[in-house]
Amino acid sequence: MLSSIKPVAGRLLISEPFMMDPNFKRSVILLTEYSDEGTMGYVLNHVSEYMLGDLLPDVAYSEMPVYVGGPVANNTLHFIHRCPDKIEGGIEIWDGIYWGGNYEQVKELLAGYQLNADEIRFFAGYSGWTSGQLDAEISENTWIVANKFNPESLFTHDEQNLWREVVISLGQRYAHIANFPENPTLN
Repeated sequence: MLSSIKPVAGRLLISEPFMMDPNFKRSVILLTEYSDEGTMGYVLNHVSEYMLGDLLPDVAYSEMPVYVGGPVANNTLHFIHRCPDKIEGGIEIWDGIYWGGNYEQVKELLAGYQLNADEIRFFAGYSGWTSGQLDAEISENTWIVANKFNPESLFTHDEQNLWREVVISLGQRYAHIANFPENPTLN
């Protein structure tokens, strides 16, 4: 696998095809922070049962989906976006992709219908690893690290196929695993 590539913010983690942990089964995770203290990111392809209006009833645009960012602090709301011209204070983690920013500004933009699901993505909770934990999991081939990806894929509305598409985009070395069955015992 790509275990020799150290993960950094702005890279993707792709779970190996037979990971059975339901939090990360066939997951694509955008890393937002990687430091000596630990690693943080958001699962891009697990849609929650909630819409934004369920969590923020005072927000006008309530039909925007909320994703399960991971199993940590799932009572918190986070976001990534690609509109720094509208949302101040975000941290650029990849070319044109920003993490966080001025939350009050986001609420105002949503109230005015000035943001859409192609520009911003909300997450309940996050994925987190303590110092050295993710490196150990990568060395055990639990994750594939992708240092190149199409930023458009982060805002896709085809969550069911995102894992497969990202695996195929890694090239011939990995493309074959995209067709592995979810449960190898059923093969």
